[in-house]
Amino acid sequence: MAETKEIKGGPGGGARRGMPRPKIDNPGKLFGRLMGYVFKFYPIHMLAIVVCIVLTVFSSVQGTLFTRTLIDSYIQPMLDNHSTDYGPLLGAMGRVAIFYAIGVLAAFVQAKVMIYINQGTLRRLREELFVHMESLPIKYFDTHAHGDIMSIYTNDIDALRQMISQSIPQLLSSAITIVSVLASMIVLSIPLTIVTLLMVAVMLFCSAKATASSGKNFVAQQKNIGELNGFIEEMMTGQKVVKVFNHESEAIEKFDELNEKLCESAFKANAYSGALGPINAQLGNTSYVLCAMIGAAIALSDSVAVGFTVGMLASFLTFNKSFSMPINQVSMQFNSIIMALAGADRIFKLLDEPGETDDGYVMLVNSEKKDGQIVEADHHTGHWAWKHYHKADNTTTYQPMEGDVTFNDVDFGYTDEKMVLHNIVLHAKPGQKIAFVGSTGAGKTTITNLINRFYDIQDGKIRYDNININKIKKADLRRSLGIVLQDTHLFTGTVMENIRYGKLDATDEEVKAAAKLANAHSFIKRLPDGYNTMLTGDGANLSQGQRQLLAIARAAIADPPVLILDEATSSIDTRTEKIVQDGMDKLMSGRTTFVIAHRLSTVKNSDCIIVLEHGRIIEQGTHDELIAKKQKYYQLYTGMKSETA
Repeated sequence: MAETKEIKGGPGGGARRGMPRPKIDNPGKLFGRLMGYVFKFYPIHMLAIVVCIVLTVFSSVQGTLFTRTLIDSYIQPMLDNHSTDYGPLLGAMGRVAIFYAIGVLAAFVQAKVMIYINQGTLRRLREELFVHMESLPIKYFDTHAHGDIMSIYTNDIDALRQMISQSIPQLLSSAITIVSVLASMIVLSIPLTIVTLLMVAVMLFCSAKATASSGKNFVAQQKNIGELNGFIEEMMTGQKVVKVFNHESEAIEKFDELNEKLCESAFKANAYSGALGPINAQLGNTSYVLCAMIGAAIALSDSVAVGFTVGMLASFLTFNKSFSMPINQVSMQFNSIIMALAGADRIFKLLDEPGETDDGYVMLVNSEKKDGQIVEADHHTGHWAWKHYHKADNTTTYQPMEGDVTFNDVDFGYTDEKMVLHNIVLHAKPGQKIAFVGSTGAGKTTITNLINRFYDIQDGKIRYDNININKIKKADLRRSLGIVLQDTHLFTGTVMENIRYGKLDATDEEVKAAAKLANAHSFIKRLPDGYNTMLTGDGANLSQGQRQLLAIARAAIADPPVLILDEATSSIDTRTEKIVQDGMDKLMSGRTTFVIAHRLSTVKNSDCIIVLEHGRIIEQGTHDELIAKKQKYYQLYTGMKSETA
């Protein structure tokens, strides 16, 4: 059993102390973009929020100003005259109660509308994120940790939720409150207002220092959360591998390293921001005490000559608290805003990622013949045609889809600095079975990825029925290709729904026919609920071979003109493979098929076997031709035979 190591150093004691913190590029522009997003979809609602905030602040200011009137015009005269007539006082208090009632109602409406804006904005953001994510090229997912992408949907969106629902209304309220209260304080006493502003300057100075220190750590915190989530997702997916190779200790060590980074950035961010509140609160209390002492001295010196009464002092002291409180609240909200902007930065970077470009104009359509001419059909006919639209003369022509695939001197690299494929030349005629063999990393799967245009080539041409695949719409190109991958992915849903994924409008009978073709029908009938058995966790309740059979059935129901089988039978035992092979042969009949296989026995009957090594084609021919050459294929084949003899 792996022993959990002790985490040394504590918060801030990580080994990466000297590494630069991530920064937000142009936070003002980012904040403006986010606000523009909110106002774009909810302009009327945001106007209602501003009106409600103004009403709430107005009612509060009116109530505070009434303190002066209450003391100077009602309480003090009643004390001086020993009056017991409370009628005028009650009437005045009733008018103030109306103001406060308006404020309470406005605050209630503000809260309800803000919830609507908040949840609506987040719903739109999540929707845009997902829709845009679906448009991104495969390269993006190959170069970004899936857990880090998931963190954008969870942690970063949640950071925005807090800012939109709390920080933005608080900033608006504080700004309006500060302006209103400052104007009221100037009217009451300019000297005390100056004292208050001096203390506010000290508060702003402390807030700026603390915010600058914590802000960069909040940005680092969001980044570190994404890294930690990515690692956890990776470990959960590969937990069997971790245990098989006794890698628990190393996994824990790596987790502790990432966890320490998160702890360090979170500690520093919250340490500074946590200290800001108490510091500003004490400075606010100091301001209150100074104003009380100075104001009392002024009021008691000669209230008539100076014109500063006890009622004015009481009102001013209330305003002093009201003035310090929003400034303190604003300074506290800055940290939430910075954290939200860090999340917004990651969100908008994903939204700004360039999607797949598609300049194709040739479409794949169902076709049929009428009067000897190929025409487009609005139903599945089993026949396909390429639809060409010619802008020059505004005409449309149809070309039969045959499945002829040609590579002409194709060079490709995942980066321009390192080429993976070199001068690939091959020709798959309609209905032929083309097999790719070679060692791991030779470029077999890469070739099939290029046929799908998951990646675009650096040089050369790939033609499909003599059409440059760049001219074919990607959706139509991929619709013409049925693919069974080595790593089968099953979705949460029933067995029937997973097979129907290849053709969403397929009937139950078509699903069962496809399952029988792949020889999956017999094991499906033995499942607890047959075709209605629910699959969860990527089909964890099925064996690897059963999952592969469902993937083959999914390809069968799509009825594609061209098939790509990437180690389609790699997870099936020898006995099952023989059963499946018959179904596979039926599936491949009449279709151009590309097969990637390590078991050379499965490709003996291929029309052409292509041997790859280091991204180059070193041999190609039929099984008998390559055996007769006694070169690389001969070595691979006889080596396998000798091992199994």
